[in-house]
Amino acid sequence: MVALGIAIAAILMFIGTGGAILPQIIRSWVYNDTGPNYVLLNALLLNIALIVFGLRRYRELMSEIEHRRDSEERARILAETDPLTGCLNRRSVTPATDELIANCADNAKRVAFMMVDLDNFKQVNDLNGHKVGDQLLVEVANRMRNTLPDDALLARLGGDEFACVVAFDKRSPDAIDQLASELTAAISRPHDLDGVPLDVTISLGVATSEVGDEHTEDGKVDGEGLLHRADIAMYQAKKQGKNRHFWFDPTMETDLRFRKELETALRRGLEAKEFVPFYEQQIDIETGEIVGFEMLARWKSAELGLVRPNIFIPVAEEIGLIGRLSEQLISAAMEDAKEWAPHLTLSVNISPVQLRDPWFAQRMLKLLTEQNFPAERLEIEITESCLHENIGQVRSMITSLKNQGVKISLDDFGTGYSSLAQLRSLPFDRLKIDRSFVGELNGKAGNEKLIDAIIQLGEGLQLPVTAEGIEDNEILQALQGKGRLKGQGYFYGQPEDAAQVRERLAGKNLLGVAGHGEATLERAEHTAVAPEVEVAADPQARRQA
Repeated sequence: MVALGIAIAAILMFIGTGGAILPQIIRSWVYNDTGPNYVLLNALLLNIALIVFGLRRYRELMSEIEHRRDSEERARILAETDPLTGCLNRRSVTPATDELIANCADNAKRVAFMMVDLDNFKQVNDLNGHKVGDQLLVEVANRMRNTLPDDALLARLGGDEFACVVAFDKRSPDAIDQLASELTAAISRPHDLDGVPLDVTISLGVATSEVGDEHTEDGKVDGEGLLHRADIAMYQAKKQGKNRHFWFDPTMETDLRFRKELETALRRGLEAKEFVPFYEQQIDIETGEIVGFEMLARWKSAELGLVRPNIFIPVAEEIGLIGRLSEQLISAAMEDAKEWAPHLTLSVNISPVQLRDPWFAQRMLKLLTEQNFPAERLEIEITESCLHENIGQVRSMITSLKNQGVKISLDDFGTGYSSLAQLRSLPFDRLKIDRSFVGELNGKAGNEKLIDAIIQLGEGLQLPVTAEGIEDNEILQALQGKGRLKGQGYFYGQPEDAAQVRERLAGKNLLGVAGHGEATLERAEHTAVAPEVEVAADPQARRQA
C-alpha cells in the first residue's frame, strides 16, 4: 500500500507539474522561446522516476505476497494431508469430523467413524521392502476412496492405519455394516504391485455419534472421542481373528481400562513379590506314592485379590514380563523344593515366549547355580506350540539343559502338531497326555484307545508318560494297568502352597534334612493357614473347587 501510495502521489504531482511545464516546452520548440523552468523540469523528471519506482515496487510486492500465499497454502496442505496418499492426516481429521457432526446435529443424519488397520502389514514391509509397502498404502487409499461416498472423509492416521468418516441416516444403521463389508471386500482383492502379488485384509472398528447412546457423556461426542472408540473396536476385531469389523460397545472400554489396571498392578506385584508358587502332586499311579510336584503360578494381588493364571499369564507375555515372572517363581520353588526328600522332582512350565530368548538355557542354569539345586530334580515342561516357531533354537536350548542333567517334558501332548520326526530328533525325557483326553476316559472307549496309542508311542520312543487331569477314581482305574505312569489331577488334591506341601510331606516322612528341622514349627504355623481342601467325590464339585 505504501508503494502504491507513492506511485499515485507521483502521478498526481506529474499531472500538476506537467500541466505547468509542458506548455513552456512546446513554446520553446515552436517559437524558439525561453526554455522551461529548470526547477519544474527536475521535479517532472523526479515524478516520472517515482512513478516508475512505485509501480515496479508495487508489482514486486504483489508478486511476493502471492508467492507467500501459495507457500502458506502448500504448508497448510502438507500440515493437513498425508503426502503419500493425499488423504487427510491425524491432525486434520478430528476437526473435520467435528464440523461434520455439527452439520448433522439438526437433521436425521449421524456420523460413523471407521478405524481401518491393515492386517500383518509389517510382514509386507519385511518381505518386500518399504517401497512396495508404500505402493500398497497408496493402492489401499485409492480403493477406499473409490468405495466411500463422495462426501465422506478419508484420512491416514499413520503407518497402516486409516480412518473413514461417513454421514448416514440414523434410521438405517445397516448402511454402515454394508459399507464396512464393501471396504473389506475391496481391499482384500489381490494386489499386483510391480509384479509382486499381495493379498491383504483389514480389521475395522466402528463408532457413531448417535446422541443419547450410553457410551456418550451428556449426550455429546466429538471427533477425538469417536476416534478413540473406533480404535478400541478395531483392536477387538483384530483380537477376534482379523479380516472383519466390530462396532464399539461400552464393555470394550471397560475391558481395556481393566487391562491397563492389570498391567500396572502386575508390574507392582512383581516388585512386591506377590506371585507365589503353588504345587500340584504328581503320583505314581501303580503305587500311589508322591514322586514330585508341578509348580503352578498364583497371584495374591494387594489391589485385585486372587487373580487366575489364565488372566495374568497372557498379559505378562504380551508386555514382556513373563521371563522375569517365571524366573522369580522358579527361584522360589527351588528354595521350597530343597526341603523335600531328594527323590521328589520339581516340574515347571515354560512359556513359548521364553523359548524365543536365546539365553534362556543359560538363565535356567544360573538359577540352578544360585539356588544350589540339583539339576536332575528339575523337569522343564514345554508345549507342542513351541516346536513350530524356531525348531533349531529350541533343540539347542533343550540339548544345553539336558547336558547339565535337567529333564525336558513335552506338555499337553496331543493338542498340537508335533510330528514323529520331531519327537525322535528332540531329546525329550517324558510325554504328558493333555487333560482334555484323560478327563474323558470315564466310559468312552474311543478316548481310551487314544490314550493307549499315546502310551504305546511313548514306550516305542522310550519316553515315560504322565497323565494330567485325573479327577475321579473311574479315570484312575482306567489308567491303572497301562504301565508305569505318573498321574496328577484334583483327585489327588487341590494345588497347595509351600506351607501346606511341607505339612503334607512331613506327615509322610518325605521331608529332606533341611525340612525336618522346621516340621514341628510349621505344623504350629499351619493352624493359621487355610486348611487343606478335601476333594469331593462328585467330579462336578471337584471341578468347581
